[in-house]
Amino acid sequence: MVEAYVLIQTEVGKAAQVAMAVNKIDGVKAAQAVTGPYDAIVHAVAEDVDALGKLVVAKIQAIEGITRTLTCPVVKL
Repeated sequence: MVEAYVLIQTEVGKAAQVAMAVNKIDGVKAAQAVTGPYDAIVHAVAEDVDALGKLVVAKIQAIEGITRTLTCPVVKL
């Protein structure tokens, strides 16, 4: 199992709408609108890195209003 935080930048005024839409995607544990350089943060889980990539590219990035994402995989130190 792979976990990651996906940082999202959105079009102006779309953060809450994007977070609500992303929350409905399988594999997303939580999605919240935030302030700062990113507009939303997503906690996602997937079976492996390839599945995580597909989740981000095919599902999360497909949401209308998203302009950029940054995926940060969790490491167990």
